[in-house]
Amino acid sequence: MGIFEPDRSAGRLPVSVITGFLGSGKTTLLRHLLAQPGMGDSAVIINEFGEIGLDHLMVEHLDGETVVLASGCVCCALRSDLETTLRSMLARMRSGTIPPFSRVLLETTGLADPAPICQMLLNNPLVSHFFRLDSLVATLDVVHGNGQLQQRGEAQKQAALADRLLLTKIDLARPCVVAALHDALVALNPMAVRHEVTNGVIDPEALFGGGGFDPSTKSIDARRWLAEAGDGAAGEGAHAHHHAGGIRAHCLTTEGVLDWPAFQSHLQLLRHTHGDRLLRFKAILNLTNAEGPVIVQGVHHVFHPPVELPTWPDDDRRSRLVCITDGVDRATLEACLNLAHDGTG
Repeated sequence: MGIFEPDRSAGRLPVSVITGFLGSGKTTLLRHLLAQPGMGDSAVIINEFGEIGLDHLMVEHLDGETVVLASGCVCCALRSDLETTLRSMLARMRSGTIPPFSRVLLETTGLADPAPICQMLLNNPLVSHFFRLDSLVATLDVVHGNGQLQQRGEAQKQAALADRLLLTKIDLARPCVVAALHDALVALNPMAVRHEVTNGVIDPEALFGGGGFDPSTKSIDARRWLAEAGDGAAGEGAHAHHHAGGIRAHCLTTEGVLDWPAFQSHLQLLRHTHGDRLLRFKAILNLTNAEGPVIVQGVHHVFHPPVELPTWPDDDRRSRLVCITDGVDRATLEACLNLAHDGTG
């Protein structure tokens, strides 16, 4: 028997972390990936900021296991929950209670600092014995990316630690804006591979299986963030509320059927009066004359065209809205989004 421990990395299940600031296209990317051949045996973990989760309702995942970690940020208080979830999923797969999976895809909240996640996957023996960090993918909205890198520490860390950087919403930005974001990312993380994508469309092989996450390729700041994230319980506690400030997730629900023109008018008021502080808006709506739920998403003043899903993902037919804001209170949101029923609900 040799004196060295054999390399067992090939036998550990790969984990790919999909991160990126609010509204940068993480869920759109995940939806596209799971629709690709060969990705159906992925286990999916989705973390959401706020007590009502919507992202998992927007992702069709037929074969594998999907787990939602809600009511917090996976990089903070839920780090232990992520450890427990991974070990539980592995035990349930081995016992045959959930389908076999060959990889794990973790979508973080847009406010996540990925450094503690990386540390846990790399150095927690209860996890790293069975799982390996394969890649860290960060999405950046080209319309708002430069401003977010300058103003939001979370966005900067997400981009600095990533192996792959996906510049999203290319179709919405001028070439000079895209070029400026490329320049900023080269300065921040020159070793990362960059891709331009629209509507989350990219070959999965471009994102996974590149030899594993390598901290030595990161900048001095990024390596320091990783080291600080591994300082133990005291460090985790100190980190837990670094993005609290005025950022809040306001979750609104309403019964019955909504009239789209009336709702659109109220939404326009919200965008006009508070768009600069509207970090993320996402909603699943029960609308008149729509067979399935209608998805509405936006960041600041920029909103995507509404998309109707073919069927409701569950039995809950309420309209549900999540507004993540910086300095806008719930009463103001409720006043702007004076939800108008069409009389049938």
